[in-house]
Amino acid sequence: MIIKSVQKIIKVGSSMAVTLPARDAKAAGLQVGDEVEVEARAIKPAALKIDQALVDDYDAFTKQYAQTLKNLSQR
Repeated sequence: MIIKSVQKIIKVGSSMAVTLPARDAKAAGLQVGDEVEVEARAIKPAALKIDQALVDDYDAFTKQYAQTLKNLSQR
């Protein structure tokens, strides 16, 4: 079974590591200590598309409930 996913490199001590999603590792029958082949290439994050309708709704919401949100943040 080939596990294909996008993962971030994490720091472990002075080394770097890439984790496997537990559900994928389990489905592939992998155990801690197993040797696996890894092929890595850097990817560029996809450009973030901004939904203008969502931005407008957010702005309207924060304008309407600004005082309530401020009060809640101070509890």
